[in-house]
Amino acid sequence: MKCPFCGFMESKVVDSRATEEGTSIRRRRECMECARRFTTYERLDEVPLMVVKKDGRREAFSRDKIISGVLKASQKRPISYEVIENLAREIERELRNQMEREVPSQIIGEMVMERLRQLDEVTYVRFASVYRQFRDIGRFMEELEKLLQQQNE
Repeated sequence: MKCPFCGFMESKVVDSRATEEGTSIRRRRECMECARRFTTYERLDEVPLMVVKKDGRREAFSRDKIISGVLKASQKRPISYEVIENLAREIERELRNQMEREVPSQIIGEMVMERLRQLDEVTYVRFASVYRQFRDIGRFMEELEKLLQQQNE
């Protein structure tokens, strides 16, 4: 590892530990030439996961978009930020485990709705109303009736 201070190419690892998220390793290094210390991070090189939008555009997967959408739908509901983060992390892990490089946005939306249906029905209905773009009250009522039927089963 090249020293950022003197440019010397050799250093030794003084300390190594996992970051809080467990997604990378933080290493404290000491330059073998100037003896100054610096920090490096080692991360897993992941294959980018691309989302195919309804109009055919492609964009990089963003867990933050899931979190943002669920936060909006769960306003004034008893759902902690930690639960929402876990939901997004779980969906990302499931998508990456499928080993597909491209995922249609509809699949992600359905995964979010399925988890919200189990987590909080009001948040589910709010999210579904935006995601499914209900055009009239009839479609909205159909979705509510499905939810009530599932509840009675």
